Amino acid sequence: MYDLLTNIGEITETIPIVAPDTKCGLVNHLFKQTPKLEGIAVVDENGRPALLMRARFYQLLGTQYGYQIYMGRPVKLVVNPHPLVVEWDEPITEVSIRAMNRSEEELYEGVLVLLDGKLHGFVSIRRLLLEVANIRAEMASFLNPLTGLPGNRLIDDRLQQSSGLEEFSVLYIDLDHFKSYNDSYGFKMGDALIQATANLLREPFSGQGSFLGHIGGDDFIAILNHHNYPDACTKIIDGFEALKKEFYSKEDLRNNYVLGEGRSGVYGPIPLVSISIAVVTNRTRNFENMEQIVEEATRMKKICKSRPGSISIAN
Repeated sequence: MYDLLTNIGEITETIPIVAPDTKCGLVNHLFKQTPKLEGIAVVDENGRPALLMRARFYQLLGTQYGYQIYMGRPVKLVVNPHPLVVEWDEPITEVSIRAMNRSEEELYEGVLVLLDGKLHGFVSIRRLLLEVANIRAEMASFLNPLTGLPGNRLIDDRLQQSSGLEEFSVLYIDLDHFKSYNDSYGFKMGDALIQATANLLREPFSGQGSFLGHIGGDDFIAILNHHNYPDACTKIIDGFEALKKEFYSKEDLRNNYVLGEGRSGVYGPIPLVSISIAVVTNRTRNFENMEQIVEEATRMKKICKSRPGSISIAN
């Protein structure tokens, strides 16, 4: 399985750690000695971490009499005692949301990361946002650009995992006569119909134990870790028959066909788009790998498409 979410602990960097009673003069030396150092951690005897960012430190020293007031005094007087502290295994994307929800004064402060209850390291906001951008770009490569649903790489992973489940149901879903619809109404309306179908499919396959992917074009696949698929099939067929009425003219709906060129190349009436659901389960047959599941789903799909109207058929 492709790991799209990276833990925050994997991008930490080490920063100096000082005690709360460390004089600000020593902290000033640390910052000047390492110009790229963004902050230091201040950890008390109980292991509680505080954070002092370079910008905050020199902002305080730059105030009138700031240098004289703070330079000989302990660093605990100038730290942020309640920085954003997260666990090593928290996803970067979730940490970024928490970081961006902070007050404006703390918005650009870094994040402290704990491992087994002890300070592990520091992540700057710049590094955090760059990693979030990288993750989003990586995730986009796994998703179908039209529907935003998982694409073939993730589908293959899920199918391979399914072959090892005690119970599974794979639903191969596609639209019949979609090419004729595209030819009659144009690709923009065709894309809109695909997106509406994807939204329809999201509802029955949004819970735990279910997965929905977009193979491409008008082909979708859903995977359940159980055999309770009939209700989902009924909802999909009823929902599709209702929504497709929004995508045809009154005349075509009244005729119950469109005029166009069929697969045989002959111009004439072509049925309205319908939805086929080929269901493969391991209720009566064991599947050793993904290839066997796909082969059976393809066989079932051909049976579905040989029958008119919206239909679901299980092996």
